[in-house]
Amino acid sequence: MMTGSDALIQQLLARARGLASTGEDEAAKQAYVEILSRDPTHFNALNELAALALATGHRSAARTAYRQAVLCHPDNPVGRVNLGNLYFQDGELDAAREQYAAALAVDAKFPEAHQGLARTLHELGQVEAAEMHLRSGFTGHALVVKPFRGLGPPRRVLLLVSARFGNVATQLILEDRRFEVTALYVDFFETGRPLPDHELVFNAIGDADLCRGTLERAATLIAHSRAPVINRPERVLGTGRLENARRLAGVPGVVAPAMQRIARGDTAAFAALGFPLLLRSPGYHMGSHFLRVESALQAAQALASLPGDELLAIEYLDARGADGLVRKYRAMFIEGVIYPLHLAISADWKVHYFSAAMATDPRHRDEERRFLDDMLGVLGPLAMSALARIGQQLGLDYAGIDFGVGAKGAVLLFEANATMVIVPPPLDPIWDYRRAAIDVALQAARRLVSSRCRPAGPL
Repeated sequence: MMTGSDALIQQLLARARGLASTGEDEAAKQAYVEILSRDPTHFNALNELAALALATGHRSAARTAYRQAVLCHPDNPVGRVNLGNLYFQDGELDAAREQYAAALAVDAKFPEAHQGLARTLHELGQVEAAEMHLRSGFTGHALVVKPFRGLGPPRRVLLLVSARFGNVATQLILEDRRFEVTALYVDFFETGRPLPDHELVFNAIGDADLCRGTLERAATLIAHSRAPVINRPERVLGTGRLENARRLAGVPGVVAPAMQRIARGDTAAFAALGFPLLLRSPGYHMGSHFLRVESALQAAQALASLPGDELLAIEYLDARGADGLVRKYRAMFIEGVIYPLHLAISADWKVHYFSAAMATDPRHRDEERRFLDDMLGVLGPLAMSALARIGQQLGLDYAGIDFGVGAKGAVLLFEANATMVIVPPPLDPIWDYRRAAIDVALQAARRLVSSRCRPAGPL
């Protein structure tokens, strides 16, 4: 029998959900907090408050709420998966795997747990185990309609994604107050099945090395759609690392690395490329399964440790400045315009923003500030001209590039494709100088979607 207290909590929960559904985030948060002041273990309040905190950029608060939900309700697989997803996004793969496994121990068929575990095992290089969980997680679950929180009629976006990873991060671009997004997992969508209603196709499958077959399938699936398409699969297919290195090598002002695709036992490429060289397993990002080797012996050891039947052997491009530090720039190409996104500075050859010493060295932040404020002045005309030509060669509506700058001002090509992520900086005031440039790029991506999304009506 429901008590008066239970009834009040149900009323508060309905109010919080109503506020969240119309985008009144702060009022919704207060309603959830009021529920938790009456029942600190209330699962729905903890879980939904965490999701709202995450959606509004408060990752630490989201983590706290998800952890509390799992602590109070260890046998609820939803809480386990949500916490696992947050761990995965933050690169804590062992912690993520633990949560997904715990969810499956409660419900062995829980699809989201299989999906999360597949992502995690893939990043850990356990390809066969990942494939098993992919099939368990996506068979029969190839379409996912995401919540719409707008007040007016939604604009309907069909989001093409790969179950086998390598997707563009679109959460901040496809705002849930403007767009109703249906994610279609191309790998597991039945051929011949009608597509859901849509006004725009956004192809988020961005990794041509990992997703070649999925991109080809995606092109077939949307062949008869009359809606506009962002990042046509046929164009993305030409942006693999090896293909980019070969076609961009002839662009004036670009230094592209020599590169070869090699079988695991093939060492002939080493003599052609020389040492040091880089070895990586295609289809991985954020520095995973990516090694620098200094000798044939190290190369043989690396070949034995990297996942996959084929690897990429890549000429090492020295991006060190006069101070001995490596600089890696990122810029976005959105509808033909170049937007500076960040500069990472590190003593390590494998430099990423999250691992660079940007937070601890104000001189590095000052240098990044200059890049964001005056990209042309920092890079010079040769590099800027080269970037413009690279964007034209890629031919994508939305893409990005990671690059260095050589001693003579040329662009040192590291990576250029659609998977580049626009990530807002943390809330700490030391990052305030980055916010304007990132917001400009993010708004450009949102304008891209809005301008292509045709008025509602039959297709």
